[in-house]
Amino acid sequence: MFVHSDEKCDVDVTVVGAGPVGLLLAAELALSGAAVQILERRAEPDEAMKAQSINVPTAEALDRRGLLPSGGGRVGDARLTGHVAGMVLDPDLVDWSDPDFAAHAAVGGARMLPQPQLEKLLADHVARLGVPVRRGVEVTALEDTGDGVLVGTTADTVRTRWLVGCDGGHSTVRRLAGIGFPGTDPELTGYQAVADIADPSVLADGWTWSSRGAYRYGPQPGRVATLEFGGPPADRSAPVTLEEVQSSLRRVSGTDVTLTALRAIPTRWTDNARQAAAYRSGRVLLAGDAAHVHPPFGGQGLNLGAGDAMNLGWKLGAVIAGWAPEGLLDTYDAERRPLGAWVLDWTRAQIGVLRGDAKSAALREVVADLLSTRDGTTYAVKKISGVTQRIDLPGDHPLVGRFVPDLWLGDGSRLADHGHGGGFLLLDRTPDGAFARRAAAWAGRVSGVTDGHATPTGVLVRPDGVVAWASDSADTAAVTGLEAALHRWAGAPSPSPVG
Repeated sequence: MFVHSDEKCDVDVTVVGAGPVGLLLAAELALSGAAVQILERRAEPDEAMKAQSINVPTAEALDRRGLLPSGGGRVGDARLTGHVAGMVLDPDLVDWSDPDFAAHAAVGGARMLPQPQLEKLLADHVARLGVPVRRGVEVTALEDTGDGVLVGTTADTVRTRWLVGCDGGHSTVRRLAGIGFPGTDPELTGYQAVADIADPSVLADGWTWSSRGAYRYGPQPGRVATLEFGGPPADRSAPVTLEEVQSSLRRVSGTDVTLTALRAIPTRWTDNARQAAAYRSGRVLLAGDAAHVHPPFGGQGLNLGAGDAMNLGWKLGAVIAGWAPEGLLDTYDAERRPLGAWVLDWTRAQIGVLRGDAKSAALREVVADLLSTRDGTTYAVKKISGVTQRIDLPGDHPLVGRFVPDLWLGDGSRLADHGHGGGFLLLDRTPDGAFARRAAAWAGRVSGVTDGHATPTGVLVRPDGVVAWASDSADTAAVTGLEAALHRWAGAPSPSPVG
């Protein structure tokens, strides 16, 4: 029970969870001017093995904030493909000239970013922004008071205007907020580790299937992964031991392989796949694994959560700043839920292919045949890389709803290079600056970038990198469309100064 008082809130937003999603969200909120803090139950950063790379939308999100080196090389040069149900996608079969790849090539060389390295990068980012991270503080209770949230913790009581749970699949915030988490129950247990192996020659390179499950050895020396279809572990919260990983590897490989030491903190996972019944309940919101969980194939969870953070960050910041109505937050669930549902189904489909029964083995042969073709591999890599992601937004231009492509400007920069401070970006290529003049009433929220004559003639980019409006002309209809998009996303224009 909380003792109510008339005291003001301590902060605008309290983010629970200092993983990549919580850090990125806090940074976006700080850029919008919100007072934000992070609570993290762990005393130290999590060093367990997790995602080893990021997709294109995540890399571009970092790049727009100046957190990646510019000009990291083309996607085709990076040759980062991934796998489908353990079937590694051959980079030589990918049509790298496909327009979807070509439109998002600038960050290609920066996508090999392991999760611990990403967390360090984002932790440094929030530190520069002055966001406090309170470690060793666990949430124990919460109460939405209508105008804020009272949060009980193991340290003290926090009064915050908004609370966002970025605290993982077993989210305390989600549970305390009473938000349902429907989905499908787990069928398997998987492990990932890097180990010293006494006799590595007994293991086959790559993925190997058997009736007992599957395992992967490589590509780095000592890197192993296993999965077994025997249901979830008895105690998923228990630390993963060398003996546990070795036993699983022996069962699925049918060998007496011996692991002598673990060189990284191993992880245990299942194919539990769930999505929160709502991403928002009053003044409590969810992002990342707190909103959706699924098997970790391809690091999709990290990237899905980063997209949540970018989408929610500017919207919640706008509501706090007062230039957007609270209803803007409804678009967070509406825009992110479909993509979350797709990721859940993409990973569920791979479980169907991975099972050790005869029917799944036959299906695996069919899928492998499709993935041995140029069209099949290109399709899969486009899906995994995120280059085809879009949001259903009003507008007829093909760029609307997509993440802004590599728009190179006459001075050699890209439009993304002008987004380090957050906010909206407006590219104006009209001869007379018609678009910039119309957007002048939104100064402070919209940064204009002028360029020479080219198409698209104008592009309005939201802070999360999504194109809200675009036009190939500068006629009256284009100007009217821009103004409508500004009202829809950037709020009411600022009052004209009194002369």
